[in-house]
Amino acid sequence: MPRPLRPLGFLLLCALLALAPGRVAAQAVEGGESDWVEYRDAYRQMIWFEKYSKPKQFLLSHYRVRPRDKNASLDGLRLTLNSKAGTLNLALDPLGRAVFPFSKAAYDDNAALTLNRKAGQFRFEGWISIATRADGVYEAADLRLACEQLLAYLRYVGDSGVGGRSCVGVQFSYAHNDGEAEVRLRRADHGQTALPAREGPAFPGDVVGKLRVFVYRFAAMPEGGQVVTRNTPLAIAALLE
Repeated sequence: MPRPLRPLGFLLLCALLALAPGRVAAQAVEGGESDWVEYRDAYRQMIWFEKYSKPKQFLLSHYRVRPRDKNASLDGLRLTLNSKAGTLNLALDPLGRAVFPFSKAAYDDNAALTLNRKAGQFRFEGWISIATRADGVYEAADLRLACEQLLAYLRYVGDSGVGGRSCVGVQFSYAHNDGEAEVRLRRADHGQTALPAREGPAFPGDVVGKLRVFVYRFAAMPEGGQVVTRNTPLAIAALLE
């Protein structure tokens, strides 16, 4: 279901799960099939979100390294920026995401982003997700707005797959062995309902699907309520149907 686009001369891929209801939608910008990518290419991908002028306060932008098959492990994976000035290791989170270093010097030097793995095992991508909160308390109205912001961004970059779709919920993802993970709906009357956990991927198209995920559908609670998490999720993704 990812659909490749080419705005401004670089490859922009918006990863949407367009078929199965109740699954997650995300946005990706995909690079080549090698163990390295030119910094300039990555910069052109990532600057697209930075220049986006519409509301995006609930969104996060990362540069992501994503396995192409389930045998390509993230364990020990290192993403490194190599330039004439030296090397910079970019910390990857458990989902392979890193904060992208915007650097004029690296751009002018035409530095390279490299992986310590064989070519073709991973994708180089820009990735958009919904921001997490340290206190674990999410206003239902804010989650609706976050989903709408993500959908608006996908429309902005020209993804034809979002036509006619709307935001129906969000998904919270945790490590598979996080037995303490919990997501509850807190209604305006202070009554609470625990969301059931299930196994699945954090984002659409991910080949690693053994995460502990909780799906919150907006129809399950009026806008005046809250979603409360016990631990901070690895990621929050939008559900578009």
